[in-house]
Amino acid sequence: MDPKYQRVMLTALGYELGPVVVTTPELEERLEPVYTRLGLQPGQLEAWTGIQERRWWEPGFQLSTGAIAAARKALQKGGVEPDDLGVLIYAGVCRENFEPATACAVADGLGLRGRAMLYDVSNACLGVLNGMLEVANRIELGQIRAGLVVSCETAREINELMAGRLLQKAGMEEFTKALATFTGGSGAVAALLTDGSFPGPRGHRLLGAVSEAAPEHHRLCRWGLREVPDQGLSQFMDTDSVAVLKHGVQLGQRTWARFLEAMSWSAASVDRVICHQVGQGHQEAILKALQLPKEKDYITYRYLGNMGTAALPVAAAIADERGALKPGQRAGFLGIGSGLTCLMMGLEW
Repeated sequence: MDPKYQRVMLTALGYELGPVVVTTPELEERLEPVYTRLGLQPGQLEAWTGIQERRWWEPGFQLSTGAIAAARKALQKGGVEPDDLGVLIYAGVCRENFEPATACAVADGLGLRGRAMLYDVSNACLGVLNGMLEVANRIELGQIRAGLVVSCETAREINELMAGRLLQKAGMEEFTKALATFTGGSGAVAALLTDGSFPGPRGHRLLGAVSEAAPEHHRLCRWGLREVPDQGLSQFMDTDSVAVLKHGVQLGQRTWARFLEAMSWSAASVDRVICHQVGQGHQEAILKALQLPKEKDYITYRYLGNMGTAALPVAAAIADERGALKPGQRAGFLGIGSGLTCLMMGLEW
């Protein structure tokens, strides 16, 4: 059975954006020797991705600092105190340490103590959506009244590392594998879920969710550590963008069919969708495959890039602020992540 909920509210979303704006022409200027070597024209990166700029944190910025800032905004909007939380989950791809859980640093910053469960969840760009379901299940079972899912992603470090490697020596194959890296942006988000019993705003009803996986494609997009001669362990990111798009769209189609059936919705009855913010090619391909008109989607990738786990919920928060999400609308959060896994969530806004 797919998860369905009767008593779960997405009460508030809070977010924080990296303060350093990095335009695509600025990135291409840094990569100018690579472009010359490979015979590429300036403007190609934006033409391929549709991304005009993205945000970075300042050097040395702590992930927990961004997550705490977003969390405070969500708690204030929802009228919930840290002591009211039964669980706090950190769900970012980027973490401060292998251990302890980054959730512990965030909880400490919020002054959260005592009985609350603190832990991290990891599932590529789907982490926040998975964390929301973790909290929703606890609320539905009556175990807790409120829970918080937070994330903070940083793109500066991997972008600078990748640019440096391409400048040293790189052919078209290396550049193609690095292309997805340069779509990355930095931001933090917090999703507050409650049972609606607090005196503040109730928020938006979480109705249900479905998930599909195609783990045979788990090697198509990888970010981690590997041994580099004479350097020891170093970060790397390799993405087969063409294969990720192809198989991701196929997985999205299967998930969408199950999602509509589970929610007893039709495609026409969905008022608004918020997709994972990858880039122009992905957006156009997935909307076409799901037979959804562009005007039903809300995008932020042009100016924020792909902020990993924070991308979709930040886009939803901005859509809400700007009136693109309206009370009473049926909204679908359509997420996909490396692995490949796809999760679609239905809400009544």
